[in-house]
Amino acid sequence: MESINKYFFKDMSVMFGRSMRHIFRSMDTIVTVCITPIAMMLLFVYVFGGAIETGTENYIDYLLPGVMLMTIGSGIAYVAYRLFLDKQRGIFERFHSMPIARSTILWGHVLTSLISNVISVVVIILVALLIGFRSSAGILEWLAVFGILGIFILALTWIAVIAGLSAKTPDGAGAFSYPIIFLPFISSAFVPTDTMPSVVRAFAENQPVTPIVEAIRNLLSNQPVGNEIWIALTWCIAIIVVAYIFAIRIYKKL
Repeated sequence: MESINKYFFKDMSVMFGRSMRHIFRSMDTIVTVCITPIAMMLLFVYVFGGAIETGTENYIDYLLPGVMLMTIGSGIAYVAYRLFLDKQRGIFERFHSMPIARSTILWGHVLTSLISNVISVVVIILVALLIGFRSSAGILEWLAVFGILGIFILALTWIAVIAGLSAKTPDGAGAFSYPIIFLPFISSAFVPTDTMPSVVRAFAENQPVTPIVEAIRNLLSNQPVGNEIWIALTWCIAIIVVAYIFAIRIYKKL
């Protein structure tokens, strides 16, 4: 394991600043990430919403957690793409020749992913408020929601790191995100799982997106979260640990 020296956090702040500057120089990245989820949200609310029975008065209240996860799934593809470019252009070799903590290069990308995806989620929430979303959640519930989303972002980001470091082409770097974006469709994000065929329902109820969606939905409606929040956190933490181990192993071989 890399020893942590007194310059670790200074090095990481420099790498984080470098990665964030790339985001601010191309804010269209965040806009692009939000376009598809916003379009899906409008489509489901205004076209399909009237035909879907969810037990809630306002379908957007039911739909929003799934749309937020879709937004994050779209956003993490850019992490893999930027890492691939750094590898392809020899940026890693340049940094490795300098007296800096090696892992801070990855952490700069990871923290940037966290911030940029949170911004995208906030944009989605603002649009949802404009089309009728309302929440009875208090400050603590909202903090819990963003806490879950933050851990989910970190989980997917470390998967993106693996993809970015392993990819052979730019398209290959981002391709891993497609199944992740699709997962909310086979969960309780858009319709209750009890309306699904038995085989599909079994998958939907035992994949990570469903407990995350249910925990966020209950928090936003100020309802008891039960075991869903613990199942959601277990999934996210397990993914972070496994993905981090594989990402570091791949990175050390560069």
